Amino acid sequence: MGAREYTVSPLSEDAFTDRARTLLEYVYGEERSESILRRLLQLIDGYRGHFDNTPRPLWSEKSQFLITYGDTIKSADAEIFPLDELHRFLNERLSDTFSAVHILPFFSWSSDDGFSIKHYREVSPDLGGWSDVRRIAEGHNLMVDLVINHVSRESLWFADYIAGTQPGRDYFIELPPETDVSLVTRPRNTPLLVPVSTRRGTRHVWATFSEDQIDLNFDNPDVLIEMFGVLLGYLEQGTRIVRLDAIAFLWKELGTPCIHLPQTHAIVQLIRALFDYLVPGVLLITETNVPHHENLSYFGDGDEAHMVYQFTLPPLLVHTLTTGDAGPLTEWAATLPPLPPGCTYFNFTASHDGIGVRALEGLLPEHDISQMLELMKRFGGHVSMKSSPDGTDSPYEINITYFDAMKGTRKGEDPWQIGRFLCSQTIMLGLQGIPGMYLHSLTASANDYNGVQHTGKLRSINRRKWQRDQLEPLLDSPTTPTRIVFDTLTKRLQLRREEPCFHPDTPQKILDIAPQVFAFLRGPTSEGRKLLALHNVSDQPQVIILPEALQHEYWRDLTDNLPEPNATQLLLKPYRSAWLVNDGRP
Repeated sequence: MGAREYTVSPLSEDAFTDRARTLLEYVYGEERSESILRRLLQLIDGYRGHFDNTPRPLWSEKSQFLITYGDTIKSADAEIFPLDELHRFLNERLSDTFSAVHILPFFSWSSDDGFSIKHYREVSPDLGGWSDVRRIAEGHNLMVDLVINHVSRESLWFADYIAGTQPGRDYFIELPPETDVSLVTRPRNTPLLVPVSTRRGTRHVWATFSEDQIDLNFDNPDVLIEMFGVLLGYLEQGTRIVRLDAIAFLWKELGTPCIHLPQTHAIVQLIRALFDYLVPGVLLITETNVPHHENLSYFGDGDEAHMVYQFTLPPLLVHTLTTGDAGPLTEWAATLPPLPPGCTYFNFTASHDGIGVRALEGLLPEHDISQMLELMKRFGGHVSMKSSPDGTDSPYEINITYFDAMKGTRKGEDPWQIGRFLCSQTIMLGLQGIPGMYLHSLTASANDYNGVQHTGKLRSINRRKWQRDQLEPLLDSPTTPTRIVFDTLTKRLQLRREEPCFHPDTPQKILDIAPQVFAFLRGPTSEGRKLLALHNVSDQPQVIILPEALQHEYWRDLTDNLPEPNATQLLLKPYRSAWLVNDGRP
């Protein structure tokens, strides 16, 4: 019973040219679009023959992604580059566990742990070189960030802007400091327009995220062509998944919120068309930490992202497991719309960023969100703020490791941290979509207060740098949380990758069984196989009564958490999960 394959046929040259022309006319107008199209096609011609455009499947049940920085694991030997150390760790500890590795920005950078890029085409010399990146890509599908919205203040392009020279002179958005930008949606509470000393005197430029991350001006088509050149270079180096960082903020138009503008969607469609033409099977994923319905818009009509981040899942799971109430999670999951063909969710709980809370807007009452934020502070976390249009600040994300977010419930800390955390990860792994596992989740990393103190950045709490000789003893000791979590999750990942019901295209049905139980059915597959996933989200044992339609089927437990269930009910211990399969046997 093998993996089913959803295969994309390549877009013909004529079809791509027509599609690109239509999109460029929409973004730049008919007068400018034809010359931009000629430049784009000329750029693409330089890479013709560099790619294998043989149709290939998008994904299968074996699709499982690891998320990590290039230097999350370091060697005590200064001669060993961090990327080489990561390669060794993957081979020795996770050889068959993950199909893909997302190496967070590994280019030369000045701030934000890589997301303020100085040189797009240069691997940071502190990490290694392109040969180290390609070595990892030989054994795993490589996922790379295209940090498309902004560049470092120390980049050569911005140096051109300061000097008033080409090509970067017109790459940025310069506005008078008194410009009314109150309608602009902000993910931060820092000033949007930041002062810069140039040869022409002090100027103010657009900076959505920080004064070191200066937004690019895509109204200048030179910027678009430059970014497509960067993207083609990444594909040439073996990239198989491209993450569009902060894509929602790409296009600016005063008098609007400057988020999710139609021109932004058109540029995402243009990138997708390029993939379907040159490299069918390479995946496009958009990073948009926004309310759920806004996030889903990046599927377009099946012509934008292949995957969108499931940003609602991380904070909603925190609420579920710290209250013992699966109701809101069940209600939300049951309302997820059908996925367009060739599209799926990227499910995750932890990443290099904090746990975003904007996705909870309209899903939880304000008092529930406030209680969750206060609880996370009690567990050692912090809350980052953003600016609202009315001039006030509101919560944007929780800065805490996901393991420490599971220290307890609203009643306080308790002995169930490991079980509660494993339950959160098992839910994430089973839901329809492709799972992304942050390396610090695999290692049950605790809050890194030293990192916060060293950098002065709240997000450093979840970006610890492991020394290999410190991590190895924790992984090899039989009783550490690191060992227990690592062993349990890697075994669960191995189970998952062999189970056809976890193919991203396998249907999903949410079941409302009990307030303390989150349950869903995956399947049937084309062979008739079904999987029933059950999760006790409370600190009390739960007697689960199977729905009547499922009571007379034969269910076998893959996770070994249950004895053979009888026809009607089973007992699930606190924070335990079970994957029950029915392969058609009587």
